[in-house]
Amino acid sequence: MIPSAADGPAGPDTRPRTVVLLQWVGMGDLVWHVPYFRRVAETSFGGQVSLIASPTVFAPQLVGHEPWVREIIDFDRHPRRHEGRQGRHRGVLGLFRMGVELREKQFDRIVLFTNYTNRSLVALAAKIPERLGYGTTWLQRRLLSHGPWIQRYSGPAVGTYEDATMFAIAHGWCDAPIVPSLVVRPEALERMKARVQGLPQPMHALCIGSSEPYKQWGTDNFAALAAELARAGHGVLLIAGPAEREMAQAILQRVEPALRPRILAVTDGTVAETVAAMSLMRTCLGNDTGGVQIAAAVGTPTWVMLGPRPLLAHDPETLHMLTAPRLADIQPGDVARIALAQAA
Repeated sequence: MIPSAADGPAGPDTRPRTVVLLQWVGMGDLVWHVPYFRRVAETSFGGQVSLIASPTVFAPQLVGHEPWVREIIDFDRHPRRHEGRQGRHRGVLGLFRMGVELREKQFDRIVLFTNYTNRSLVALAAKIPERLGYGTTWLQRRLLSHGPWIQRYSGPAVGTYEDATMFAIAHGWCDAPIVPSLVVRPEALERMKARVQGLPQPMHALCIGSSEPYKQWGTDNFAALAAELARAGHGVLLIAGPAEREMAQAILQRVEPALRPRILAVTDGTVAETVAAMSLMRTCLGNDTGGVQIAAAVGTPTWVMLGPRPLLAHDPETLHMLTAPRLADIQPGDVARIALAQAA
């Protein structure tokens, strides 16, 4: 149970015991919401919130060390495909199960960063008195305690960040969009410094992973890009998860042997180490995946091979989009020139 009182110079802390719920299941989705979760925490008991999130966003490694996080509660609704199991919170019964599990924590307020009406069932089952959410449908508004509500974003950019921004502004947690940022874990930073110390400077990260096939730029393209950067005397870090281990090795095999010592494949690191690694890079170049969102959030100039898909508008100074009628139309030579110019 969350502590019932907190004394400070101004007396007892009367701010509400708050839990926030993240609807989405990708690491990038969590990165986009972090600045607004921090602002909600400022208005909450002890300056902290509990965070309900899918295990697929790796919240403990991305933000578990930050002071605004009281605890992280797994929302086991959509397990990873390779797990081959049903999530504990899957379906309507799973939502009620999640709510029952939350009751003992006795939250005063839940902040639902979601357009989904059914997430409000969690709040009702948990018997949380103050229930805040987007309210973009009449049914969701009926299940929430009060507004203000927002209109769902319908512009040219990805709507996830835009909706979260409008929601935060409507409730007074901020008065303008906030660019996402992450805090690097010092111990992870030391591990990654040691791991990449053999690469020449400057270093470029290539995010070769992809959650969906249509986001994948391809092995041949990444191999050509890695070769161009290595040929210029720069270091290249191929970074992804265990599922991309074979792809990383295929990329290395496509690069001429003399250049391979300038390229390092890391597919066995933790998410915290990925955050640290990105902070050491001169640029990050890659598919539309969590890695590029992480890179931008630690301030590394980042280019994402987006193709013809909706724009990413949350960090126009750091995150740049390479668009084309087809993803395959984006050429490795053009991407290499961008990275080399940035390094220069």
